[in-house]
Amino acid sequence: MGRIIRIFLSGVLALLPIMVTVIVTAWVGSLVAGYAGPGSIIGDLITSLGLNISGSSTIAYFLGLAIILGCIFVLGLAVESGLRTWISNSFDWLMSRIPLISNVYDLSKRFVAIVDRGGDEDSFKSMQPVWCFFGGEGSAAVLGLMPSHEPVEIGEHSYLAVLVPSAPVPFGGALIYVPSDWIKPAEGGVEHLMNVYVSMGVTPPAGMPAGWKTSGAKPAIAAPAAAKTPSTPRKPRAKKRRPPPIGEDAS
Repeated sequence: MGRIIRIFLSGVLALLPIMVTVIVTAWVGSLVAGYAGPGSIIGDLITSLGLNISGSSTIAYFLGLAIILGCIFVLGLAVESGLRTWISNSFDWLMSRIPLISNVYDLSKRFVAIVDRGGDEDSFKSMQPVWCFFGGEGSAAVLGLMPSHEPVEIGEHSYLAVLVPSAPVPFGGALIYVPSDWIKPAEGGVEHLMNVYVSMGVTPPAGMPAGWKTSGAKPAIAAPAAAKTPSTPRKPRAKKRRPPPIGEDAS
């Protein structure tokens, strides 16, 4: 009986990744259909684009969807042709003049900059994986993401902002301001950090090379040199008197 249960559990564990993939895909599909499918607010806007071509609402929806996808493809061609900076600046100029919407746009742009590995390779340089040692090096370590190298002065101490993701969904978590000398750089990049959290630690993080310091960390204090044992002072040597020449008085 135990062998049968063990074989059954082996089959369940073998199918579990496929089941989770199907469930997550179905959930995302239903979420998108609820917000942009036929009958939704966005879906009605998509349908209105195709109503001029077809009188059927279903066909009009797919025609409108094809129009939107075609516009996105043309925009992608424009970005790849070298107009990325001009298009980005134009959208920034437009969105920055709309109250409240500008804040949402700025937040979404910062998030996309984390994920985007396209034209601007510098978008990742502002986000650095780090080790946080709560209590100083040698204590409990947490793998986090440092969004900025600019320290924040709180009282007499310097702090750095660190994002600590949650597992297995790394898009949540906490923003913690940690003393600068508690932070060391981590290896592996942002993608590796995400893999560590998504796998709930099954994917091991890269180790930290010895001697690495952040720019805001306090310099290591050199160990005091070993005290030298004072040597016994030597007594001055008595000068030898030369013997007087022959025939002279020794006095």
